[in-house]
Amino acid sequence: MKRISLIANIVLAVAVVVLYIFYFTDKGRKTGTGKLETESIAVDLPSGSIVYIHLDSLMNRFDLFHDLNNDLEAKAKVIDDDLNRKGRTFERDALDYQDKVQKGLLTRSQAEAQGTLLENRQRELQQYAQQKQIELSEEQQVMINRVFHELNTFLESYNQEHGFALILTTSAATNNVIIGDRSLDITRAVAAGLNAQYAQSKRR
Repeated sequence: MKRISLIANIVLAVAVVVLYIFYFTDKGRKTGTGKLETESIAVDLPSGSIVYIHLDSLMNRFDLFHDLNNDLEAKAKVIDDDLNRKGRTFERDALDYQDKVQKGLLTRSQAEAQGTLLENRQRELQQYAQQKQIELSEEQQVMINRVFHELNTFLESYNQEHGFALILTTSAATNNVIIGDRSLDITRAVAAGLNAQYAQSKRR
């Protein structure tokens, strides 16, 4: 029955968004691999140095990122559970309708009326899934924007103190820094400063 296959696609579409969010946030929890992961918190480099930040490691340490991720994951889980529940209910009702039609338990007018109701429910569920997909995507983008706004704001102040010539970012995905002296990795120092700033803001 086309209705049943379509509702499965609707549920899958939102599930993909939820899984993407879980994948994205889980990346932030895992410590990245590679030689760039070990650095000291103390930063004692001459003015004009070129330094780098490992974003995977930074997100793993940034408390704000984890708090926002937890909120987003909770919302995604609620949406996923709700959509799965609605999808199962619709599928059950659609199968019941199909069974009654095949067994001749409905008059033509009853079959048409119930079929129309199912089509309306299908359309509403599809619109609901699409709307929730948009909402999750927007909230995820806002989360990313906020995290990087906090990072950029902090680095502006941080660099006024240290006077670095250039601050690079790298990650497992971008690999902008292929080989780097660990003494130039300021990830942990930046994470510590960000967390101290975030903790202070929560106490206000």
